Amino acid sequence: QVQVVESGGGLVQAGGSLNLSCVVSGSTISIGWYRQVPGKERELIALILNNGRANYPESMKERFTISRANANTVYLRAKTVKPEDTGVYYCNAKTSWTSHWGQGTQVTVSS
Repeated sequence: QVQVVESGGGLVQAGGSLNLSCVVSGSTISIGWYRQVPGKERELIALILNNGRANYPESMKERFTISRANANTVYLRAKTVKPEDTGVYYCNAKTSWTSHWGQGTQVTVSS
């Protein structure tokens, strides 16, 4: 069973940076970061494959970076955060057949 644990959320000042970590147990083919802001659907921020290739929606490319420390640990970094970045950030790990979500970590950006 794949388990996913996020960490690193909390209160961040607007204009500052955000660093989140995701630790996954088990073998996966991709790990991604998503967020859900109040009043909106959960959206993809970034995805990284086992070969290290990262994919971003166009709207996220400028300020977010996903990276791997190893096969089981993935980071998300955001620069120049804004109050509208406030929300719950989730890590998702996919195998060939299943998708696994973490509990999420709350990020609050204060102005």
